[in-house]
Amino acid sequence: MTTSRLLILVFAQFAGTSLWFAGNAVLRDLPMMPGSGWITSAVQLGFIAGTLVYALLTLSDRYPASAVFLVSVLLAAGANAAILIGPLQTETLLLSRFGTGFFLAGVYPVGMKIAADWFRPVLGRAMGFLVGALVLGTAFPHLLRGLGATLPYRTVLLGVSLLAVTGGVLLFAAIPSRPPAGLSVQLDRNVLRTLFWPSRLRSAALGYFGHMWELYTVWAFLPTLLALYLALHPAAGLNVSLWSFAGIAAGFVGCAGGGLLALRWGSHRVAAGQLLLSGLCILTLPLFIDQPPVVFLTFLLVWGAAAAGDSPQFSTLVSAHAPSEVRGSILTLVTCLGFSITIASIQLMAWLLEGPARSAYSFWALLPGPVLGLWAMRRYFPAKKANLTQTEQAHNQ
Repeated sequence: MTTSRLLILVFAQFAGTSLWFAGNAVLRDLPMMPGSGWITSAVQLGFIAGTLVYALLTLSDRYPASAVFLVSVLLAAGANAAILIGPLQTETLLLSRFGTGFFLAGVYPVGMKIAADWFRPVLGRAMGFLVGALVLGTAFPHLLRGLGATLPYRTVLLGVSLLAVTGGVLLFAAIPSRPPAGLSVQLDRNVLRTLFWPSRLRSAALGYFGHMWELYTVWAFLPTLLALYLALHPAAGLNVSLWSFAGIAAGFVGCAGGGLLALRWGSHRVAAGQLLLSGLCILTLPLFIDQPPVVFLTFLLVWGAAAAGDSPQFSTLVSAHAPSEVRGSILTLVTCLGFSITIASIQLMAWLLEGPARSAYSFWALLPGPVLGLWAMRRYFPAKKANLTQTEQAHNQ
């Protein structure tokens, strides 16, 4: 039963988060619309606003989490499909993407809370598969576009919305919620202050923030990076949509594989190791972009796996230190802050890549994320296992 519930949760997370980059996948069919940076930022801004509202109202702790997930995914799917009604305008598209991101705040973080409620003894592994599902969901619209290049953008958007609704209904029907804390629960200000006090919770949160400086910017501009490669190697003849899917979807391997390794090595070691590897990929990108396609594409897959693979382990560490009665709200708040950071990195990268002088060196702007994230994680490594909390030991086994 536990395995089947995990599979259903993973599918629902995949289906719901497929809404995330649906706008980016159909962007080439919307020539008069804003660019990838603005499309992605609209979703991120909506998600930030949504996570802030969900956290302040402690929705996932006051009400049954499965119900919050279902209602949120229905609203997110509706917002995604809203641009199919009436004439397509820039304002309509940006509002649609903002609304999609807002209600995804009840999908991704709430899915993590459900995982923490049901799979606590093996949370690192469960989070690996859960965030891996988010990665596949994010990549899925690129796959649709790559395999069905002639599909109208309306078909792609509607198909993704229907998939998301299917996942939400299935989760609600198959996974009961743990009893919620009730309407009296509030987000304790003292708990929020612990994010800024020296502690393992703060270290995990700051490591996650460093990871977020990189991840969504890489995903948003992966098609641009592939276009840069094609400009240098026109004979390569790459399918940009399919390789965008592959580069993002490789993160599933990093997430799922990292989740399995965390059972042996601990979430903190896996997270730090993958953050280090992704930083090295950023540093060496200008070298690999000059290589033949097989070398460059292999590099791209390794980078995609490492860039996403540390995310579930950071979430596991945050969950391990968050008070159980407000765990869902703490996860939502940390996610909110992390996605706030992505706005700055996405807009910076858009500015660096919009001119004729754009190059692979532009991606070096992402290096501060892994560097600062690794610096924040230093608190974990001097400690012996005996010094870890009982909660941490349970997650690291």
